[in-house]
Amino acid sequence: MKTGLHQSTQLRQELKINPRLYQAMDLLYMPLLDLQQHLKQELETNPFLELVEPEEDDEDDENTEAEPAAEQPKEEEHKDEIDWEEILLEGFDVGGRREEHEEKEYYEPVTAATRDLSDHLIDQIALLDLSPREATLAEEFVGNVNDDGYLVCPVAEIVDGINSEVSKIAEASGRDDEEPLPLYTLAEGEAMLARIQDLEPPGVGARDLRECLMLQLRQAGLEQSVPFRLVRDCFDELINHRWSEISKRFGISQTDVQHAADEIAKLDPKPGLIYSSASDNYITPDLVVDKIDGAYHVFLNDANLPRLKLSRAYQEIARDKKKFEGENKEFISNKLNSANWMIQAIEQRRQTMLKVMNYIVDRQRDFFEKGVQYLKPLTLREVAEVINMHESTVSRVTNEKFVQTPRGVLPLKYFFSSGLSTTGGEDVSARGIKAQIQKLVEEEEPKRPLTDQAIVNILKDGGVQIARRTVAKYRDQLGVLSARMRKRV
Repeated sequence: MKTGLHQSTQLRQELKINPRLYQAMDLLYMPLLDLQQHLKQELETNPFLELVEPEEDDEDDENTEAEPAAEQPKEEEHKDEIDWEEILLEGFDVGGRREEHEEKEYYEPVTAATRDLSDHLIDQIALLDLSPREATLAEEFVGNVNDDGYLVCPVAEIVDGINSEVSKIAEASGRDDEEPLPLYTLAEGEAMLARIQDLEPPGVGARDLRECLMLQLRQAGLEQSVPFRLVRDCFDELINHRWSEISKRFGISQTDVQHAADEIAKLDPKPGLIYSSASDNYITPDLVVDKIDGAYHVFLNDANLPRLKLSRAYQEIARDKKKFEGENKEFISNKLNSANWMIQAIEQRRQTMLKVMNYIVDRQRDFFEKGVQYLKPLTLREVAEVINMHESTVSRVTNEKFVQTPRGVLPLKYFFSSGLSTTGGEDVSARGIKAQIQKLVEEEEPKRPLTDQAIVNILKDGGVQIARRTVAKYRDQLGVLSARMRKRV
């Protein structure tokens, strides 16, 4: 076998994705608000694109400005016009209007600062009669309280951490004539935690759920009540709903135990979230489904989306190719092709979204008429085969998109789920089965809750073939407790 460099020729096929294909896929993926921002950027960077003005605005402008325009001298009209040819040839530094436009400053909108839990705790600490040494320790504790309101570090670790900082400061000073700063003790840390736990909201600074509930009951003046004793003395039995064991231990009826548990359930397990800085997320639907004259119609909610068209002024200039050479010619060619492609890509996106949503409406008509229990199983592959597109394309169209329907604003992914067979040979959606289970639990008799097997039997009577373990899985996904935990006496 010889070693060395050799030359050879071979034929092979490769699939390379055009960069514009990547951009087209991104356009399909973008929700409405992201697409608006993207098109605004394209308008700023591509001179061959301009907005399509509404016809109503054009008519109003003609009616209101027809007479004043006739009175203006032609010289003033020519003075106000921009020499597009000169701009293309020489750059964007000419034209009085352009200079005035560039002088305008743009200020990026800034989100207003919000106050979180730590800010509220610091404000309350400032009102306490604390020495500077105590205030430093209090701020250290506040820094270890998470957004839920719980203390995330043991008291010993907090004390050790602040003592290490005190030692570093003493070493950095390096002066023997100064007295060393006294270190904090564990007793000081426990005392400071007690003061932090007296602040608002009730339950803040707790180390676990049990302590959080006890703090809330104590601040409400219920330290001698049955709910406080249940949380303090038999918390494990309480969370596992062992009413009979608690009843025997405290010598009270199971009904009284359940009433006490109901009072405990009204407490806030995460008291810090009332000061959460998380803002509300508002959804702008990409599609709208309306029922008109008994038929469902699909519309794109793109009224605020910039409508693009090719600029006539730039098209006329670009036709005279003799004036442009080198970089100018390449710039015009690239921008013109990009503008044409962008307009086509936006239209293709619109048509694809309408095709997908129209099929969903046809397939899920029973859902729109009767409710979630009549939702049919649907997969991305099924939609892709019907509209003659690839499954990945349908996935991008439905991802992070929302539709406004007579039954509320829903994500497009809501309509896709697996299915189960029925005795009648039809298929029913897993989401519809969950809705049936939820309804059965809500309507059950509290003293005799339905077991998983009882739910299986009821669904089988309705023609749905389902296993008990599947019911248990759906029940867990719905956050529904088991029959023993739901039982009331």
